[in-house]
Amino acid sequence: MSDTQAVRDAAAEPAEPPVLDEPSYDPAGPAPLGVERTPTGDADVDAHLARLGDADHLATDGHIEVYEDVHRGLRDALTALDARPGPLAPPGAPTPSYDRS
Repeated sequence: MSDTQAVRDAAAEPAEPPVLDEPSYDPAGPAPLGVERTPTGDADVDAHLARLGDADHLATDGHIEVYEDVHRGLRDALTALDARPGPLAPPGAPTPSYDRS
């Protein structure tokens, strides 16, 4: 085959698109928000807040499970705070009244 024939054959064939090694963007795929979580000093609360980072690695349809789990854990931590007895009031201190009727 002549060089001229090879050039004509190459021009007649459709060019294939280049193969890219980069993954294409998936709008429903995981995308870390980069929100910093500041430690509160309460190990139980901090563990629940750290769990929010799991949502960074999930598609958006998986976020609700993480958010519900964190909400449930934080609610339980707050409930536990109410269940613990606080320090005793000094003798003669007024008793708070929660009855606002």
